[in-house]
Amino acid sequence: MIKAVLWDFGGVLTTSPFEAFNRFEAEHGIPIDFIRGINATNPTTNAWAQFESSRISVEEFDAAFRDESSAAGHPVGGRQVIELLSGELRPRMVNALRACKERFKVACLTNNVKSGEGPGMARSAERAARIEAVMELFDVVIESSKEGIRKPDTQFYLLACEKLAIEPGDAVFLDDLGINLKPARALGMTTIKVETEEQTLRELQTVLGIELQDLPG
Repeated sequence: MIKAVLWDFGGVLTTSPFEAFNRFEAEHGIPIDFIRGINATNPTTNAWAQFESSRISVEEFDAAFRDESSAAGHPVGGRQVIELLSGELRPRMVNALRACKERFKVACLTNNVKSGEGPGMARSAERAARIEAVMELFDVVIESSKEGIRKPDTQFYLLACEKLAIEPGDAVFLDDLGINLKPARALGMTTIKVETEEQTLRELQTVLGIELQDLPG
């Protein structure tokens, strides 16, 4: 029986930063998915991994990411990447979160960085306020920048379960990255890969047995 719904933030409750990466790449004559490729190379030790777990500063990340991207053929500064991170809230997904909160425990498990305004890495105070209103819906928020560990580290998921007082098998976890879903599934969680809003709400509705597809957007 599901007792808790665990949500990734960026790419789930907001539009994906990958869309912003692709726009940046197109505007600068860089191959599509180049930035994602840098982030996926040596994913436990690269600049991005160190920054999300607060092992390096913004300044160090800026230089380290530039070094990594330059070595791959297209220099991009880390600060340029940070500017692309904050997506727009998805009202229909936020309404699904509210519906889940009425019946289940809810938690946010987010890899983020100490930059911008708040957990959603918003680039303005106004957007930060909107994001903060959503974050207040959660019973528990687990942030990589505060915990010093990040998805897909198994301990990240276990920490969420500990704080919610549940077993992994009691939870369904939503994320837009397969690499983050794999360890959750291995722990016994039900997992949903977020590809589109319609697909996600359909699958979550099936798992939870509550109406979600007719929610307003």
